[in-house]
Amino acid sequence: MGFFDKLMGEFIDVIEWIDNSDDTMVYRFERYGNEIKNEAKLIVRESQVAVFVNEGEIADIFEAGIYQLNTNNLPILTTLKHWSHGFNSPFKAEVYFFNLKQFTDIKWGTKNPIMLRDKEFGPVRIRSFGTYGIRIGDPSTFLKEIVGTDGYFTVDEVSDQLRNLIVSKFANIVGQMNIPILDLAANYDKMGDFITEKISPDFNAYGLELITLLIENISLPPKVEEALDKRTSMGLAGDLNDYLKYQSAEALGNVGSGGSSTAGDAMGMGMGFAVAQQMAANLNAPSTATQSHSTPMPPPILKAQTYHIAVDGQAQGPYTTIQLKELVQRGEVSRETLAWREGMSGWERVDSIKELSSLFGNMPPPLP
Repeated sequence: MGFFDKLMGEFIDVIEWIDNSDDTMVYRFERYGNEIKNEAKLIVRESQVAVFVNEGEIADIFEAGIYQLNTNNLPILTTLKHWSHGFNSPFKAEVYFFNLKQFTDIKWGTKNPIMLRDKEFGPVRIRSFGTYGIRIGDPSTFLKEIVGTDGYFTVDEVSDQLRNLIVSKFANIVGQMNIPILDLAANYDKMGDFITEKISPDFNAYGLELITLLIENISLPPKVEEALDKRTSMGLAGDLNDYLKYQSAEALGNVGSGGSSTAGDAMGMGMGFAVAQQMAANLNAPSTATQSHSTPMPPPILKAQTYHIAVDGQAQGPYTTIQLKELVQRGEVSRETLAWREGMSGWERVDSIKELSSLFGNMPPPLP
């Protein structure tokens, strides 16, 4: 500071800070020799707090307003300086201005993949990134734990430390939520709120408040994503024959749109159709190797033929041949009993029906 600045400081003593940046969190008011005169004017704007530090020890704290500095509004500093009967100008003290506004859109992300255990896929590795917002909640704690004697403290100086804090807690918190990998995208907001709640105490220990934490993306390794894409494509393909026809039609459209009409393109297209048809036929047809080595399938079981019989002028049944044989043996069905089955034009004697005549064996006919 030059002589002119020192001279002006002796006559005009206004302590204030006008922030022209977007990322300054703490600013130390620069004064020649840190000298402050009696009745100096202190201007603290909205979203600011001024903290007086005497020989490394935090003294008085001023919120938004305009103050004339004297022993009445500097009680702690007055005690530290032993100004029992007022003080004479000048006195030395450091003045730190804290910016209490919200600092948003701070980036965070995982440098290396995080290992998680998923119910469907088992152990998987994921990456994630997003943004978060903070503000100074306790200036005294923030000055002690983070700022120290830094006279110009910006967001960049603390963002790396906060990002590492988020990432170190992220894996455990996501594991506690027990959300399937395929459902993570639908729960970004829920996860962000849950993580904010869990990590906030760690930010408070630094004198900061975690306002919000947003998850913009959670991704799997490229090979895993490729496998999922193939699995999805197989599900969308449906019938293989239709899918191959569709692919062939797409190839035909591409040939026409590209302006290529050579014989080679036509031949290649024809071969494509042939190969597609052959693949569909091979996949849809049963394997001959499987048929030759597999156990021969038995023929279908024939349905037993049934008959109705006439007893006392009433149709009874249907009966199988086995059941009719039992009736014959009990004498309830004779040769003269009338019988009918599906396909016959009318009722006939049992002994005249070829399939039933054997039921009587060598039994003699009834006596006349």
